[in-house]
Amino acid sequence: MNPICIVDDESSISSTVESILKDEGYQTIAFPDAESFWQRLDTMEPSLVLLDIWLPGIDGMQLLKRLHDRIPELPIIMMSGHAGIESAVAAIKAGAYDFLEKPLHMEVLLDKVKSALKHRPSGTGATLPSDTRLEIASADLSIPPGMVEVADSPEPQRTLRGNVVLNGIGLLSGRNTGVILSPLGINEGIVYQTLDGQTIRGHITSLEDFSQPGSSKTFSANSTTLDNGRRRVRTIEHLMAVLSMYGITNVLIKVDEEIPNVDGSAKDFCDLIEEAGIEEQPATTRVAVIRQKIGVGKEEKKEKYLTAEPYDGFEITMRVDYPPPIGEQMLTFNPASASFAKEIAPARSFNTFENIEMAQKLGKVGGGYLHSHIIMYDGKVINTELRYPDEFVRHKILDLIGDLYLLGHRIRGRITANMTSHGYNQALVQRLYQAIQNSSRSA
Repeated sequence: MNPICIVDDESSISSTVESILKDEGYQTIAFPDAESFWQRLDTMEPSLVLLDIWLPGIDGMQLLKRLHDRIPELPIIMMSGHAGIESAVAAIKAGAYDFLEKPLHMEVLLDKVKSALKHRPSGTGATLPSDTRLEIASADLSIPPGMVEVADSPEPQRTLRGNVVLNGIGLLSGRNTGVILSPLGINEGIVYQTLDGQTIRGHITSLEDFSQPGSSKTFSANSTTLDNGRRRVRTIEHLMAVLSMYGITNVLIKVDEEIPNVDGSAKDFCDLIEEAGIEEQPATTRVAVIRQKIGVGKEEKKEKYLTAEPYDGFEITMRVDYPPPIGEQMLTFNPASASFAKEIAPARSFNTFENIEMAQKLGKVGGGYLHSHIIMYDGKVINTELRYPDEFVRHKILDLIGDLYLLGHRIRGRITANMTSHGYNQALVQRLYQAIQNSSRSA
């Protein structure tokens, strides 16, 4: 479900409402004023808004009218402790779904929230198969030690034998861009370097949203971005997946902000690694071993969730269920018995024509989307022939493999994923990383 947004300048009320709703399983984001909330609408679609009438700057009634014009079907519950029946009537006439009087009573709040969500008309936004917005995922870091541990592996560290170059179009910018891969020494890791010499580790701690406080975080749903506070590198996930599956542990990646996305798949990166050649190094790797089940999200068929559990090897099971032409697809991939280069890497990104058009109008993506996606419209693929009947779920596995490699180690465990995008992938990696830190501190 998309988040419930709370817009109230009284932090005590916002935090109380957030706590109540989270206890009931709802995802929430709180905003102290109308301006900050309005700016986030470009990258977020709320399922419900709880809106205080008295706000600094643009007041609640003004924001209500703007929201009603922009998203007519969005349910809005107005709140106030200083307004009478006249204000409540005015709010309902202006398009509010309901009205709550402060101080709020938990039972009344929950009843009105359930009613508003139940009666909301179903729109297209909730069913888009690949998103250009943000999503919220639980990243609760209160994890006991011993759930995930790092162990020695007999596998050698690997780098490339030589330099290789790939040119293409930036997925988000739509500009021509390129990447140079070069060998690195043992224990140097995956290192990104921008053209002005800035370095960014290919690691979860460099994730753009890593330092957000709190247990519920917003993550980019449509790509993975690394950031060192001065420069960033975007759309790294397909390259990271290839590095993971080929066992490349040390490599320098020179790039001008965005990894090229040739056809929306990872096939060209596989070819690039084959061209460079792989050199085994005189040092061994370490592996993240899942000791106890750990996850993100609610394990229900209609919900997004990800789990990692003990398994002697590495395996991913992914399920998606989207409107036509996709439908329900499920696939299990195990690199010990199937070829990543043949079965997963060629699967391309996908999106709806409406979603791409909307994102371009908002300036969120460039022309690269049109040339590197399976594009769907009116229940049909309109721009290409599918490489596999279930290409969509294969691409979701590709993305997940790339995001998992941000942990800094390959994983020994079984991953189960349902309807997830990069946000949930990144949230799981952050939990795995914290679990490793907790185990190391207790050792």
